Amino acid sequence: MVVEPVAGGPDELASRAAIWVADRVWSAVGARGVAHLAVSGGTTPAVMFERLGSLFLPWDRLHIWQVDERVAPDGDPDRNAALLDPLKRASLHLMSVNETQRERAAARYGRELRAWCGGVFDVAHLGVGDDGHTASWPPGSPVRVDVDVDVVGPFRGHVRLTLTPPVINAARERLVLAAGETKVRVLSALIAGTSDGPLGLLLRKGMTILADQAALPGVAHTVSLE
Repeated sequence: MVVEPVAGGPDELASRAAIWVADRVWSAVGARGVAHLAVSGGTTPAVMFERLGSLFLPWDRLHIWQVDERVAPDGDPDRNAALLDPLKRASLHLMSVNETQRERAAARYGRELRAWCGGVFDVAHLGVGDDGHTASWPPGSPVRVDVDVDVVGPFRGHVRLTLTPPVINAARERLVLAAGETKVRVLSALIAGTSDGPLGLLLRKGMTILADQAALPGVAHTVSLE
């Protein structure tokens, strides 16, 4: 695990995260000819996507997947897909959440990701809720590990589709992005290895935490942990 504090606030964090992701995209393309990136939604990621979209990248070799998605109509601002317009030069693989047979749609997305990338992302980007959730794994509820994509809900007002822990943990690297003082408690537990909620399901090896000063008030320099 690498913990990297970013000087400044959410905008500086988003810029640093975009550069971090771009570096991994280029490395993946150099090593395997293609890059697979799984992304989550959120305010800070939205800015990261804008910054990433402005960078010089091998767009024709970049595939972008969704970590999770809310069941809402196409074009609804609550949809994580609404944030991905800056990345449309890549191949976007969106979760189909409008079907009545959502379990079938989830299973199909799982088969698609295995067909395209063998179920292994180069980077899985995750956010952190102040309640300790990540992806769409609700605190206090069991998370399935026997499927690639699960249907969850309602959680925070929406039924959702989400990748499950085995898929996230199979990624070559996991990027956890967090901003704001409301994230101090859950980040501290994640760093200490004492998370007892959804964040505790994440594999620490291969994880990088990028957070602003408000979220990591006691960390002044990049730290590598076992």
